[in-house]
Amino acid sequence: MTTPDYRAILDTIAAEVAPLLPEGRVADYIPSLAAVPKHKFGMAVHTLDGRRYAVGDAAERFSIQSISKLFALTLAFRQQGDALWRRVGREPSGSPFNSLVQLEHEHGKPRNPFINAGALVVTDVLCRHFVQADVALLQFVRRLSGIADLNFDHEVAASEAATGHRNAAMAHFMKSFGNLEAPVDEVLSSYFHQCAIAMSCEELARAMLFLANHGVNPHDGQRLLTVSEAKRINAVLLTCGTYDAAGDYAYRVGLPAKSGVGGGIVAVVPGELAVCVWSPGLDANGNSLAGGYALERFTTLTGRSVF
Repeated sequence: MTTPDYRAILDTIAAEVAPLLPEGRVADYIPSLAAVPKHKFGMAVHTLDGRRYAVGDAAERFSIQSISKLFALTLAFRQQGDALWRRVGREPSGSPFNSLVQLEHEHGKPRNPFINAGALVVTDVLCRHFVQADVALLQFVRRLSGIADLNFDHEVAASEAATGHRNAAMAHFMKSFGNLEAPVDEVLSSYFHQCAIAMSCEELARAMLFLANHGVNPHDGQRLLTVSEAKRINAVLLTCGTYDAAGDYAYRVGLPAKSGVGGGIVAVVPGELAVCVWSPGLDANGNSLAGGYALERFTTLTGRSVF
């Protein structure tokens, strides 16, 4: 298979998505994200053999939001292995990411770790294993990226805490079913802080390479997951990683991916590369509108996908 001209492809994609940037809606229900300009667009590709490509605002940091859930899941999976799935499922939800509807019918067990309820359970696992779960996760992401100055955006964390009433409701509801062990306030604080980690497209693409590399961090050679565990994380990303649009992403993009309402989307081509795109305008499912199109064009123009 010939190596695509990634630099030219990113330039083509940036030109094609430009008309889409004014569309969509920023995550204005989180006040500190409401002011992010919709015209921002960045995209970065990092390959396992060390090549790096970027376009647009790829070096600008933004709030990673739910992208943090894949790092939290990886850290919790390292602690508990398959025992984790007794408390959270791995099926698409078919409901919005912040829905409470299924929790009552399914006795407080969330459908998957990437909807908010599932991410709260994963955070609870981390709270039981680490003195400060949010700091442990931040240190883990620093290790994955090799970038020591990554940090929380404390303004975003405070903004989420002030408006995160539905997350609090879900946490208390699961606590009533016995599916949260740590104090609810501790879980919520850790969750809001992990979502408020700020990273750029270039930094996220670098941090995602361990999943492209079958569980080995290419920056230090350390194995973080077994080949089988990395496969399982990638599988959950493919089936559940883009909220209620996972089937559409599998059809259009064909890569394991995780999105966040900050406008970022990360994806991996196993054995080859990681890619991140950022555009703050969201579609009705909470995924970046221009970012989704950019990833679709990326797999079309490169011929890379898992299918």
